[in-house]
Amino acid sequence: MPHPALSRILYVEDDADIREIAQLALEMVGGFEVLLCTSGEQALLQAPAFTPQLILLDVMMPSMDGPSTLIALRQHPELAQIPIAFMTAKIQPQEIAAYKALGALDVIAKPFDPIKLPEQVKAIWQSSK
Repeated sequence: MPHPALSRILYVEDDADIREIAQLALEMVGGFEVLLCTSGEQALLQAPAFTPQLILLDVMMPSMDGPSTLIALRQHPELAQIPIAFMTAKIQPQEIAAYKALGALDVIAKPFDPIKLPEQVKAIWQSSK
């Protein structure tokens, strides 16, 4: 069965500037439908209705960080199987290994190249199936 095309992404990022750049890159360059959330708590509330195919999570956020958000998302049956990737500046090998041990599919390094971001996301999506 062919891999379905990726079209719906939930992006969780507390920094407004990074959120805006990523949204422009994903929507304008990548052609994706993107739902932006500013916190892990907001993502938990909005993800079920949005039904994303892929979730991109910032690691360092106030209150509920990315790893805590990933764990909480996995507790929801309708969200448990959605592939998740982290976007972070914390990309030491041991940090990446810890994110993957939590269940993250991959890690996109920040700062990211907005032109390359959609291709990075598509590659992660392809590796998820």
